[in-house]
Amino acid sequence: MVDEPGSVSRGGPRRSAPSWSLKEPELVASVLGADYARLGDEVASLTDAGVDRIQWDIMDGRFVPNMTFGPDVVAVCRQHSHLPFEAHLMVQDPDPMLARFAAAGCETIIVHAETCPHLLRTLSTIRDLGVEAGVAVNPSTSVDFLRHVLDQLDQIVVMTVNPGFGGQKYIARMEEKVSEVRALVDHSGSPARIEVDGGISTDTARAAWYAGAELLVAGSAVLGHSGGKRTAVAELHRALARPVPAP
Repeated sequence: MVDEPGSVSRGGPRRSAPSWSLKEPELVASVLGADYARLGDEVASLTDAGVDRIQWDIMDGRFVPNMTFGPDVVAVCRQHSHLPFEAHLMVQDPDPMLARFAAAGCETIIVHAETCPHLLRTLSTIRDLGVEAGVAVNPSTSVDFLRHVLDQLDQIVVMTVNPGFGGQKYIARMEEKVSEVRALVDHSGSPARIEVDGGISTDTARAAWYAGAELLVAGSAVLGHSGGKRTAVAELHRALARPVPAP
C-alpha cells in the first residue's frame, strides 16, 4: 500500500487525493502494442475509448533493440484523432528527427536524458519548433540533472520499466524517484508535468499517481484487454477513484 498525502491514523477517515492534483491523472495510450496493419483505426478507437493523449514510442534499434515508427506514419494517423500526440524518442541521436516529428503533428516531443549530451540545447530546439519539450529518465538514471534544465521542460517522464518493450512489469521502487521529481518540481515552481511510463495497470495506476504523477502511460493494459479498449479505460478510471483506507 502506498503512503498518501493527508493520511490519518488507523480507523480514521479515508485519505484524500494528492495535494498536487485536484483531479485524476490523464491517461496516455501507447500504440506500441497496436495492430500495425490497422494503425489509423487503432488510434481512432483509442480516442473513442476515452484516453486523453496518444503516445508514439519511436525506437531506432540502437538505443533500444526494437524499431518502430517514423514521422510519416505518425503524420498519416494524425487525421484519425483530435487528441494530443506525444513522440517518445527512444533513439540514439534524436536531434535530426525533431523537426519532422513536430511537422507530423506531435504536440510534445520527449527525448531521453541518456542520449542527449547537449540536453539544454535539444530541449530549446524542441520548444523553438512550437511544441512542448519533455525528457525521459531510465530506471537507473539519477534525476539530479533536472534542476539544470527545468526552465526548458514541459514534461518529465519517469520510466517504471526499462525502455524498448511493451508488457513489462512495473518497477515499484521507482515511485521514490517519482516523488523525488515531484518535490523538485513543486519546490522550484516549475509548471512541468510528471508522467509515469511502464507497467501501468489497474494494480499500479493509483500508486504512481500518489507518488506524484499527473500523466500515466498505459499500453498493454488498454490494447491487450479482453473486454476492449473502452472497458480497459473505464477500469483504470475506477481503479484511480477507488477509496483507499488509512493504514
